[in-house]
Amino acid sequence: MKIAKNIIISKKILLNHKFRTLLSLLGIIVGVCAVIVMVAVGNGTEEKVTSQITKMGSNLLLVNAGQVNIIAGRVRQTKTVTTLELKDAASIAEEVPSIKSVAPAQAKKLKVKYGSLSTNTNIVGTTADIVEIQNHSLTKGRFFDDDENNGLRRVAVIGKTVADNIFAQQNPVGETIYIGKIPFEVIGVFSPKGLDFYGSDQDDQIFIPVKTALRRLFNLTYINTIYVKVIDRNSMDETAKEINDIVREKHHLRAGKENDFTIMNQTAVLEVQQESSRTFTLLIGSIAALSLLVGGIGILAVMLISITERIKEIGIRRAVGAKRRDIIIQFLSEALLLSIGGGVIGITSGIAISIVVAAIANLPLIIPTDVVAASFISTFLIGVFFGVYPAIKASMLDPIKALQFE
Repeated sequence: MKIAKNIIISKKILLNHKFRTLLSLLGIIVGVCAVIVMVAVGNGTEEKVTSQITKMGSNLLLVNAGQVNIIAGRVRQTKTVTTLELKDAASIAEEVPSIKSVAPAQAKKLKVKYGSLSTNTNIVGTTADIVEIQNHSLTKGRFFDDDENNGLRRVAVIGKTVADNIFAQQNPVGETIYIGKIPFEVIGVFSPKGLDFYGSDQDDQIFIPVKTALRRLFNLTYINTIYVKVIDRNSMDETAKEINDIVREKHHLRAGKENDFTIMNQTAVLEVQQESSRTFTLLIGSIAALSLLVGGIGILAVMLISITERIKEIGIRRAVGAKRRDIIIQFLSEALLLSIGGGVIGITSGIAISIVVAAIANLPLIIPTDVVAASFISTFLIGVFFGVYPAIKASMLDPIKALQFE
């Protein structure tokens, strides 16, 4: 009963100074809200990256021409080189027993036209194995096969974005599009996959047979990437070493000479991206947590001002029999009401804002309960930490001097 009475009294006192109370609450509200939103967005981003990596293909090794590095979470090639050829992909497929499938690829952005409509899109020359490697599926038609690749057939499978841009509601299968000035028959349409973790639209591309692409469209003899799907994820490193040895031998690279290609583990790319996301979340979350400290200082200031304004009240309460612990409990109740009240509002606001941000940014909604619990406990500890000193100071006032205070 005594605690409930103290809470009621504290509430009345705080409501008597609404503006001051609001200002002291804001620091706690903003801090708790920001921490929850940042962690939720960070976790959502990490989950989305993981999901997108899976969509691009699991157990995947990428053999890239030249030197390739991961910079700021993105794969970047130092310069264009011509060291990979189709026969390298064939050698890997024949000589490495631990792989499931191999698909060479060469890509270039070109203008695509159908009737009066046109669009600039990514043209990918590859083989039928790319469907399994990158986990593609089709909503219409079919994918080209090895015979069409070897026969240099002009067939194409298009992404949903391309279909929307130049075909609108029309069924593209069976229609003829022009890539550059070369006619291609559309034989299939991919199921939508959305953006990859680099922010590129995976549906804004057209796949054609790689031999057709090199001979009839790009006029090239080299490729820039070989996709390799490994049977067992645990053998990724061993498989990468075997591929390294085979390609070095095919390229006649002597011992000690630097590779003219780069083998990248898709899992390693994922880990770099996730680590960047975690570091960013931790940094922003730490900055947001400082608002809690500011909020605590605000509570301390409000309580010290409150003591000055209520010296005579304290004196009267002591004169009619209130003990020091009663004064401590009263002021501590006010501090805790401010901090816990701000924490509850901050948690509610943080969850609400996280839901909105996740919906707008198309991110998975992940709000860790441990972060919510830690935020609530933090507000309680802040209330105690910054409320104890003013409470003790108030309780130590001399009753006689307090009554004489004007």
